[in-house]
Amino acid sequence: MTERPVIGVTVGDPAGIGPEVVIKALSEPALYNKVKPLVFADRSVLDQTVKMLCVDMDLHAVNNPRNGHYEAGCIDFIDVGSLSEPIAYGQISAEGGRAGYQYLDRAIDAALSGTVAGLSTAPLNKESLQAAKLPYIDHTAMLNARAALRVPMTLFLVKNLKIFFLTRHISFREIPDAITKAGILEALPLCDLYLRQLGTETPTIAVASLNPHGGEQGLFGREEIEVISPAVKEAQKRGWRVQGPIPADSVFHLALEGRYDGVLSLYHDQGHIASKTLDFHGTVSLTMGLNFLRTSVDHGTAFDIAGQGIASERGMVEAIRAAGQYAVPVRERLKMSL
Repeated sequence: MTERPVIGVTVGDPAGIGPEVVIKALSEPALYNKVKPLVFADRSVLDQTVKMLCVDMDLHAVNNPRNGHYEAGCIDFIDVGSLSEPIAYGQISAEGGRAGYQYLDRAIDAALSGTVAGLSTAPLNKESLQAAKLPYIDHTAMLNARAALRVPMTLFLVKNLKIFFLTRHISFREIPDAITKAGILEALPLCDLYLRQLGTETPTIAVASLNPHGGEQGLFGREEIEVISPAVKEAQKRGWRVQGPIPADSVFHLALEGRYDGVLSLYHDQGHIASKTLDFHGTVSLTMGLNFLRTSVDHGTAFDIAGQGIASERGMVEAIRAAGQYAVPVRERLKMSL
């Protein structure tokens, strides 16, 4: 039997649904067949959550990951010691922001030292992080600062569909100007590298089009003619297995059928709509380009429903499962490339 990897699991902002979805996810016995989850949190937060959910779970504090039980019905955790008492659900606070930050900080330490194979994270709250006057406003900024090896990229994984993003959080009217030949040529080798790290030996990557029907030879816009096609052709000359631009209304379906191993989405909602329509709760976000693999849920802290016991744990289950599946292969590939 293959050795199960130890995966560090952070509960995120304790005022949000993070602790709830983590406890619920770890209540699924099947998860322990593939992974050894090690939670980074405060005992007070876990105690509060177990009582709120009325679940029968033992809490086992460990100082060293080697001392964990890693069996169903028992949650092994590192007591970070940020909060001696739990904080109120659903409220922005410096205390919540600081605690979530410290959980992640300790988990990154463990991942960098190799005591955990990878990380799976529940959501932080940007406003709480700002209230705590911390140097980072989200997971990405902190991970990039502490653990980036190359240019980090977000990859969405849902079923067998893998989606990369050329641009992220910019306004819609800024998107055409942000799509450049140089940017595409920088992204495609990284997409190829990261797909190889996940186990695809000779990946084929599709580049989505921007305009309806791929622009219809310039009738609906010239970005495909002037920017995207030249970038794809240049990438092909350099040896990358790349196709495109492929109309965005079909490229994700074709990738799901297996024609492409990954899709380079040109903007945020282009890829998000495809993945979340396919499986809203099952979409997992992977951060590639770090010293280790990090997976996360694709939802926020949901302060409006925190503490009610009604949050879906499906995304957290899938995130932990993905980390268990890919964290070790990613580390092995990283060692080969150093």
